[in-house]
Amino acid sequence: MKLYHVEWCPDCEVVRQKLAEHGFSYEHEIVPDMRPMRQQVHAVSGQYYVPVLVDGETVLTETYEIVAYLDMKSVNGQRKSTIDRQQEPTPPLSSSDERKD
Repeated sequence: MKLYHVEWCPDCEVVRQKLAEHGFSYEHEIVPDMRPMRQQVHAVSGQYYVPVLVDGETVLTETYEIVAYLDMKSVNGQRKSTIDRQQEPTPPLSSSDERKD
């Protein structure tokens, strides 16, 4: 994941806090304050506003979408590990394993 942002932006801070809350590792690039100078932002998102989060082929440009995406990504990661644990086969009890209370 890569976050394009400016340091003074409140919406960018919201996204950085959400990334930290979920413990995601990410690259970040501080971009120029003047929108027309944000060529790297435009190259990945087609616009000049920040924050912009790029995760593989996914490009998000709205703060609420980024926050929802990070929440979903975190929850899906937890569900996957829970599902994996539930699908592990339970070995059958042998006669020596049976309780005799």
